[in-house]
Amino acid sequence: MGITTATVGTLLLLFNVSLADKLKYKAATKPVRLFTEEELQRYDGSREGEPIYMAIKGVVFDVSTGKEFYGKGAPYNALVGKDSTRAVAKMSLQAEDMTSDISGLTEEQLRSLDAVFEDTYKAKYPIVGYTDSRILNRDGSPNKDFKPEDQPHFNIKDEF
Repeated sequence: MGITTATVGTLLLLFNVSLADKLKYKAATKPVRLFTEEELQRYDGSREGEPIYMAIKGVVFDVSTGKEFYGKGAPYNALVGKDSTRAVAKMSLQAEDMTSDISGLTEEQLRSLDAVFEDTYKAKYPIVGYTDSRILNRDGSPNKDFKPEDQPHFNIKDEF
């Protein structure tokens, strides 16, 4: 009895399911893309049937499965539709903390940011893109000096 195409397909499916169970991070279900600040605002949980996105450290996560936390009127809705790095680091829902700016944060806040980024967001939600501010200048031209490894509190593994 030979191996059929169906058998090979079943084996590949089982292998992929087994491999997916072992991966720490969720795979993106859609192509990864760059988001401008304005584009990201569209995914703030206010439109029924639209995904809910939030960014931390310039990485855009689809937090739609946490709609009860991030959806319209939910407790953490203020964090979505933008890069909320500072707010996550400070565990704050204050409007002035809804920014990607991490200047002036304490070492403890930066450690907290990294822990929440790794253990909550990367472990739980798929990455769907990145904020354009990570790699573009304000005028939209490529930032030739951008090196992921030189970014504060950035780990090259953030990309995968």
